[in-house]
Amino acid sequence: MDKVVASVQEAVADVASGSVLAVGGFGLCGVPFALIDALLEQGTDELTTISNNCGVDDQALGVLLYAGRIRKTISSFVGGNKELARLYLSGQLEVELTPQGTLAERLRAGGAGIPAFYTPTGVGTLVADGGIPIRYDADGNVVQTSRPKEVREFDGQQYVLETALTADFGLVHALKGDRHGNLYFHESARNFNPLAGMAGRITVAEVEELVEPGDLRPEDVHLPGVYVDRVVVVGSERKPIEKRTSRPRPSAGVPAAAGEEATEGAA
Repeated sequence: MDKVVASVQEAVADVASGSVLAVGGFGLCGVPFALIDALLEQGTDELTTISNNCGVDDQALGVLLYAGRIRKTISSFVGGNKELARLYLSGQLEVELTPQGTLAERLRAGGAGIPAFYTPTGVGTLVADGGIPIRYDADGNVVQTSRPKEVREFDGQQYVLETALTADFGLVHALKGDRHGNLYFHESARNFNPLAGMAGRITVAEVEELVEPGDLRPEDVHLPGVYVDRVVVVGSERKPIEKRTSRPRPSAGVPAAAGEEATEGAA
């Protein structure tokens, strides 16, 4: 039952070129940075990734994009990644766009053994009718588009059939984990992590803190160890912020606006 491995290199050593990866994270929150960096270091390429946004420029999965290691991504929001847009529009990357909630449910369904499900999301759009560009050529011409999906009516409302997603490997980041693989995710870092962990045939978890079995209360286990195959401790040093937005403090002697707290002597 001891699933702890000694290093991130050992944890991803069998991730071969051409593998399909389900990767947790939302923007830069809850991303398994150490596992991604280990894949970059070992040279794995021709990857298909399933993630919300496939990294942010040169961070998270973006480091694999910049290195030309990703062949295809199945994602929801890709608007914040300029390198992804460049590769996509120049024919160097296949992109399968999926509504965010649908992406989450496709991963959950894959982990639960449900092959497909119906959802109202996308009915009457290219999501259901087909025609979303998946791949361009080097001249900017569309050479592959999404196919039409089955639409069926239930109780007077139309629903589109979406298929489940599974991956060769699930890569996740957790705040705490025990030797049995039970994982606890911190607040918003929970995001896609439990779903990516469920969908992976082999799931690797990097954890900030290793605790003993029984230290996690049952109600705090967000992903049971039955889904997790390897655990590696990485610590908590890397906490990048995608976009830092701050509001200047009011100057001394100037009344604060409604909702603001004046700070004496603030510059």
